[in-house]
Amino acid sequence: MTDVGALRTDHSIRRFIMGDLDHSGGSDPAFAHDSVMLAEITEVLAEVPDGYVVDATLGGAGHADALLAANDGIALVGLDQDQMALDAAGARLAPHGDRVTLRHRRFDGLAEELRSLGINEVSGVLFDLGVSSPQLDIAARGFSFRNDGPLDMRMDQTASTTAADLVNGLEERALESLLRRNADESHARRIARAVVAARPIESTAELADIVRDAVPAAARRKGGHPARRTFQALRIEVNRELEILDDAVHQAIDLLAPAGRCAVLSYHSGEDRIVKRRFRDAAGEAPPPRPDLPPPPGYEAEVRLLWRGARTPDAAEVDRNPRAEAAKFRAVEKLPIDDSKAA
Repeated sequence: MTDVGALRTDHSIRRFIMGDLDHSGGSDPAFAHDSVMLAEITEVLAEVPDGYVVDATLGGAGHADALLAANDGIALVGLDQDQMALDAAGARLAPHGDRVTLRHRRFDGLAEELRSLGINEVSGVLFDLGVSSPQLDIAARGFSFRNDGPLDMRMDQTASTTAADLVNGLEERALESLLRRNADESHARRIARAVVAARPIESTAELADIVRDAVPAAARRKGGHPARRTFQALRIEVNRELEILDDAVHQAIDLLAPAGRCAVLSYHSGEDRIVKRRFRDAAGEAPPPRPDLPPPPGYEAEVRLLWRGARTPDAAEVDRNPRAEAAKFRAVEKLPIDDSKAA
């Protein structure tokens, strides 16, 4: 696509979100998803220059659909490693025609995929991390402790490693370490010991019961289901979510055109720490614990933080969609090129 038209940043953003614009798009109801912080994300990315915006975690395309409707000046490249999500997104985004390009790709392949499309810079990149509602709700995907299914948890169904491989194959110490590293699980040792003793474990319901019984009775009465953190830790490991995030955000920042924006929505403290550190580094800020000192050599600003800290969903959104409660939203804007330094 060559000419993507003029930027539109009027009240269409709010009209779209409130339902005045038709955005059903015929998407697959099996992949219906309540997009988190839709208004905030749309407004941030509707202000980017004309060009390409990348939704690096396309999912059901709620954010992508809103962005395309709100801004006539952008074309969208959507990436997702989940083919089910891509199929649903393709149906939903079909009314936008050739403004949309979809690719089956994990987000750490962002730069390579764009190069293959002949795209050298972009106006915006969005990461909506974590697991989507459809992935949780479809028992056969194996993501949820609430639905009995196979121990799978692969977002990319062509990937080789499943949750069953980890549950039944890791040594006890390695499993304990995984639970601590990916979920801050305080009962990691007890859970790992119980899991190893119960092998082979074949289903999500079986694993959830084993974890529940391994956790002390007093701890079961608070903080939700005792298996929640174990399932989170396994999902993160299966999909290498924390491992690939820092490099992916770094790629996104490098690809931004001046005034382009990178926005990240995270749901896990480990994800948010990685994003916060990468954004601060790119903004030229000295790393903790001495932010009062001048930046060390090499810390030259590429971006500016659009706000301090992380934004979170308001109470009304959390009431409507409890899964949004853990969300944290951060964004940066690429600074103009300093021609004097380039010379």
